[in-house]
Amino acid sequence: MARVYYGWIMLLLAAAAMVGTLPGRTQGLGLVTEPLIADLGISRVAYAQLNLWATLIGSVFAIGIGRFVDRFGARVMLTTVSLSLGVVVCFMSEARSFWALALGVALTRGLGQSALSVISLAMVGQWFVRRIDTAMAIYSIVMSMGFMAAFPIVGSLVQSRGWRAAWFAVGVALVAGLAPLSWLLARRSPESIGVTPDGENKPLTLPAAADFLSGMGWKDAIATPTFWVFAIGAALYGLVASGIGLFNESILAERGFDASVYYQTLIVTAMTALVGNFGGGWLATRVSLPKLLALSLFILTAGLAALPHVATIAQVMLWAVAMGLGGGLVMVLFFSVWPRVFGRRNLGRIQGAAQALTVVASAVGPLLLAWCIEWTGSYAAMFNLLAAVIALTAVAALLTPLPNRERDVEAGL
Repeated sequence: MARVYYGWIMLLLAAAAMVGTLPGRTQGLGLVTEPLIADLGISRVAYAQLNLWATLIGSVFAIGIGRFVDRFGARVMLTTVSLSLGVVVCFMSEARSFWALALGVALTRGLGQSALSVISLAMVGQWFVRRIDTAMAIYSIVMSMGFMAAFPIVGSLVQSRGWRAAWFAVGVALVAGLAPLSWLLARRSPESIGVTPDGENKPLTLPAAADFLSGMGWKDAIATPTFWVFAIGAALYGLVASGIGLFNESILAERGFDASVYYQTLIVTAMTALVGNFGGGWLATRVSLPKLLALSLFILTAGLAALPHVATIAQVMLWAVAMGLGGGLVMVLFFSVWPRVFGRRNLGRIQGAAQALTVVASAVGPLLLAWCIEWTGSYAAMFNLLAAVIALTAVAALLTPLPNRERDVEAGL
């Protein structure tokens, strides 16, 4: 009987690691935002400013971690970072002052949203080359299912036990669960255990196969229009998702909906993101990547433009579907474009640079919404402005050519 390719085990571990970033992500922090600011007596704008600076500081981790992943491998880095994140989350659950909270948020952003995300993505990119689109689609689906389970569990703990107990439980899960699994299961690369990428016992036959294995230098990669259009597209999604994720309960309250509707939208968005993940993985092998990025951004544009006008539960759920579908497509593209277009040699640094941009954008998103509601009394103006910016980025994606090597691969030459 044929042995299962170890890359699939690495993929599952990578997906678990991405779910482990929850306390460092805006959507995860959004689960405790309202009770947290009430507990510590922090204003919404002050909280958004805290989040901005904490996230900007945390974005530095995304750049630095790529070099360490390339040098030391996934086992060492995944174990170290997941253990450190768990300890920090436990510390943050005991924060009693603004500055203790600021330190906790900054470290969870750096270790979770930045460092652990880069490690997770690089793991899949190191183990799959020819089947990277399929692998990233499966990775996205497993990850989305993990978040679908995590959101209601943590949300239920917040409601029944309070945000401190919920946050402490998340930290313990990282320390006692993800960290030991990482040490036991993670491996550096296929070559490190004597197999070829994708589990095939034959050399790559794609054009410039050696280039797939060595890849572009990270400075050359970030000099291409392809890097910037995909990085900016993903960053804009991160900006929108972070802003809505942190203040989602307040945004829906403005439209006349209570907290229960907020929790329902989290589930609907996660479920439709699965559809986007699956569809993105399938379409990525059949449609030009820039065109697929444009499609996903146009869907997000429609969702944002509609949000200031939702008035019924059905309309809220349709909005959640659009955000989940568009976001699911963006996720698959963001996960798969870097190894597919730029190769594996400097994958950690390339993904780290792209991740840093998304982290910076996610820092700005909540503050823009907080300023908007403070100045205008509503979130609507900012949603309309962001919809226009994302639509322009979608048009730019349609006009951006891929590097010659990737165009050859898509054409089957």
